[in-house]
Amino acid sequence: MTKDNALTDTPNIDLPSWQDVDSDRLFPADRADHAPRILLLYGSLRDRSYSRLMVEEAARVLQKLGCETRVFDPSGLPLPDDAPVEHPKIQELRDLVMWSEGMVWCSPERHGAMTGIMKTQIDHIPLAPIGGIRPTQGKTLAIMQVCGGSQSFNAVNQMRILGRWMRLITIPNQSSVARAFHEFDEAGRMLPSPYYDRMVDVMEELTKFTLLTRDRAAYLVDRYSERKESLEELSKRVNMKQAT
Repeated sequence: MTKDNALTDTPNIDLPSWQDVDSDRLFPADRADHAPRILLLYGSLRDRSYSRLMVEEAARVLQKLGCETRVFDPSGLPLPDDAPVEHPKIQELRDLVMWSEGMVWCSPERHGAMTGIMKTQIDHIPLAPIGGIRPTQGKTLAIMQVCGGSQSFNAVNQMRILGRWMRLITIPNQSSVARAFHEFDEAGRMLPSPYYDRMVDVMEELTKFTLLTRDRAAYLVDRYSERKESLEELSKRVNMKQAT
């Protein structure tokens, strides 16, 4: 074996599961022309919820950028495993996740973490496929938090971990608003500030990433290990039928 061959010798790779990079799938000629579909989740049920006001302001920016938006109201959503999946609020949330091509998560920071309301919504989104489609894999995600005191990043850091775990394409930019009670007027509109500008930055970046990835999302997250596992399962089923 030559030195060059030794560098590319991969005897442990299952060749039927291997795929070279397909430029046609990575750069498809046909592209969707509908408005990017963005779902926004917030993490507080207070009458004057700053995370809700934040996502409502973000939704306005997204619509100005040409997106279609939906905001989920978590009021009435049961705790995980405390109600069947047929519960109307669970189904509403799951249907919206399936509809979406990208998401925005915005949580207050409570006791140094995202709120239980925020985590409950995320926990109701399954990793397993629904109707053969994974609800989150390959979709985009932007994360934001509002703080009652000085600026912190605990909630966004936690949500970034969750986004990665759920195989979402979590964009690099993020927003954390300090002393959120100073950043909104009496009507609930966000005041001009560097915090507002950063939120606009995040929504702009989310829109670009969604447009860039949505037509190739399935290919971007197509994995060798999963193809290999699927072939092995298929082989077992075929051999089982032959044995009977």
